[in-house]
Amino acid sequence: MAVKKIPMRKCLGCMEGHPKKELVRVVRSAQGEVSVDATGKKNGRGAYLCPSRDCLQKARKARRLERALECVISDEVYSLLEATIEERMPEQDAD
Repeated sequence: MAVKKIPMRKCLGCMEGHPKKELVRVVRSAQGEVSVDATGKKNGRGAYLCPSRDCLQKARKARRLERALECVISDEVYSLLEATIEERMPEQDAD
């Protein structure tokens, strides 16, 4: 049997490569709307973060999300990201 390739993406917080399914995706649509993509399949320019508070803080401090998505990101998007990461963190501890 052939080994299936696992897509890898780089976290903007720690700058390390991880499997795509483990990361949280933030997407900017063609209309300029920024949102958290739970499915990983929304159309638009995407950026990825590990589900950890440290990575989010590093990315926010260095404005890496804004550079990757080429737009200004509001505080409400960051608060939504924090909530999403909080939901996914216990899931990470169980593995």
